[in-house]
Amino acid sequence: MSLPLTTTPLPLDTDADGVVRVGGTRVTLDTLVEAFQEGLTPEEIQQQYPSVGLAHVYAAVTYYLHHRDEVEAYLAERAHRREAVRREVENRFDPSGIRERLLARSRD
Repeated sequence: MSLPLTTTPLPLDTDADGVVRVGGTRVTLDTLVEAFQEGLTPEEIQQQYPSVGLAHVYAAVTYYLHHRDEVEAYLAERAHRREAVRREVENRFDPSGIRERLLARSRD
């Protein structure tokens, strides 16, 4: 008996904003890689993100391990973009005193 050795397509897709998502879900490659880097096993990651199948978690981790430099560069770029968006939002909407303003509104 011989095993059918076939190539399975990667369960990774890039959305319109350039964000890589896993298995047709909203879960990002960033999320899975960060969990893996924190020491979670693929099974533990899948338990935290049940919308992603275990095989897709393993495929994402495998992709990361085979393309570590490229994924690290992608993650760094995503972190840079997040920081830029955070600064832009803070510049447009002053976050200082927001808790007090929200509490004051709830009392009215």
